[in-house]
Amino acid sequence: MEEIEALLAKSAEHCHKTGRPWVTLSYAQSIDGCIAARPGQPLALSGTLSLTLTHQLRAAHDAILVGIGTVLADNPRLTVRLVEGVNPQPVVVDSRLRFPLDASLLRHHPLSSWIATSEHADLDRQRALEQAGARVLRLPTDLSGGVNLAILLERLGALGITCLMVEGGARIITSFLRQRLVDLLVLTVSPMLVGGLHAVNDLRQTDPACFPRLQKPHAAWRGEDLILWGELARGKA
Repeated sequence: MEEIEALLAKSAEHCHKTGRPWVTLSYAQSIDGCIAARPGQPLALSGTLSLTLTHQLRAAHDAILVGIGTVLADNPRLTVRLVEGVNPQPVVVDSRLRFPLDASLLRHHPLSSWIATSEHADLDRQRALEQAGARVLRLPTDLSGGVNLAILLERLGALGITCLMVEGGARIITSFLRQRLVDLLVLTVSPMLVGGLHAVNDLRQTDPACFPRLQKPHAAWRGEDLILWGELARGKA
């Protein structure tokens, strides 16, 4: 964690130069790269020690981001529980405002969730979510019709977020990697084979020189889990 915190110390300077928060992508996967056995079905992969590391990472970031698929499948709280620390600001990417009004993030989180949605999302749904305590951020869409993540990062930077932790799910992980928006990767590898939903899908590259790659990668065992981390070389455009 000390080595990871040394990398996170770059976040303020990074945000000052780019206008965007430093982005840490962190998730757990099986040996064969899966985060779930089936889409929409949560699967606990992290052991106790690696899960504690995840909560340490949460406490070290200003905000934590997941996609609406993770909210619908896992109903997470996204709080810091296994260590002492401040809860990061929850951010959910939800282009169609499918966010449930009874979600744990609205009922059991001390901070109001920020929901990043498209400019075309339903206004009545926005009002209902705002009445339930959420803050809705309307943003332009990308070519696929999803929330433009680069513009979202600029908005988060303007709102004072200098360090952002991205946890998933698969669509969010793939989108951040495909768009070269990740600065630091912290990956937990669980010693099991799942044969299910992969964390990373088509990055729309075939040239190895264009693939994201860890620079000066580090590795350590936390119980039975292997932790890999390092800054991410985004590859050639």
